[in-house]
Amino acid sequence: MRARLYDVKGDRVEIVVDAGDGVRTYEIEATKAGRRVEVSTARGVVEVSEVTRTGTQVRTGRFMATRIVALVEHPAELAPGPGRRRAPRDQSSLLSGSP
Repeated sequence: MRARLYDVKGDRVEIVVDAGDGVRTYEIEATKAGRRVEVSTARGVVEVSEVTRTGTQVRTGRFMATRIVALVEHPAELAPGPGRRRAPRDQSSLLSGSP
């Protein structure tokens, strides 16, 4: 299994859809550690899914591509946790790009 930096709790995708009488906003979020949100497009349908580490879909939203006004991906904040170490004070972090 390959670990990816963005497989973290807090990833979310916001979808704004034209409903005819206005717009509606939907959000799909990775609700537990190790889950991620995937976006795929096929045959005019955009599918947004919350997926576990093993690839099992937990929650899915399907939208007609012609009705989508906006699709915004919000990556999770990368805060130091039990498995993450901070860079020493005299060394800049590779994740944030700032000293």
